[in-house]
Amino acid sequence: MSTTRITEKHRSTSIATGRLKRRAVFVTTHWSAVLSAGRDDTKSSHDALAKLCQSYWYPLYAYVRRRGHAPADAQDLTQAFFEQLLERQSLACADPQRGRFRSFLLTALNNFLVSEWKKAKAKKRGGACQILSLDLAAAEHRYDLEPSVESSPDKAYDKQWALTLLNTVLNKLEEEYKRADKADFFAALKQTLTGRSESQPYGELAVKLKMNEGTIKVAVHRLRKPFRELIRAEIANTVASPCEVNSEMQHLLAALTGN
Repeated sequence: MSTTRITEKHRSTSIATGRLKRRAVFVTTHWSAVLSAGRDDTKSSHDALAKLCQSYWYPLYAYVRRRGHAPADAQDLTQAFFEQLLERQSLACADPQRGRFRSFLLTALNNFLVSEWKKAKAKKRGGACQILSLDLAAAEHRYDLEPSVESSPDKAYDKQWALTLLNTVLNKLEEEYKRADKADFFAALKQTLTGRSESQPYGELAVKLKMNEGTIKVAVHRLRKPFRELIRAEIANTVASPCEVNSEMQHLLAALTGN
């Protein structure tokens, strides 16, 4: 393995890290999308919120299923909820100072389940125009793959929210490496971003990438830094103030580990 090749691979991490450092600034992007959609009946504000819903709808579907609803009803409920949410009047009372975006969505869903589903169910199933395309069939398959260990709807929701957030972060980090023409390198090391460091397959990766194990460990260490920064940035987008980031990170870590 040449020094040039090793240096080139290390540079890929540095490139991504530099870009991520410039982006990891606290902004209330998610809340801004909600508030904008509540104030302005424009295509751009609607599209911004719709994109956000596309990212974070599955945890709500898992919550509805865990509440005991059959797949068909859960699909209808989830679709109808987001159709209502994307209507301007339903967002007028949104207040980012009252808590986390995660909690806002769950509260809105529970309110919908209590007061709105009866009206929605009165409509012919599938007759309403769908304004948000959700892959609900794939969602049920994904739900079936979840461990059968019983958990409360709230815990199921928090776990799926955490997994969705991590997946969003991994996709963003992958895009950084693609732009640096290092997609294969990221794909090989991606698995090291979760789990304990002592359990990582550094030896296998060294053989696969034709690098020594020490170099792999350094590369992974460097990769984890922008990964953590992106997680903080993504979480910052879902809370009302920077002081809530740490507590939200701890909450989501506990949700992932089942504590």
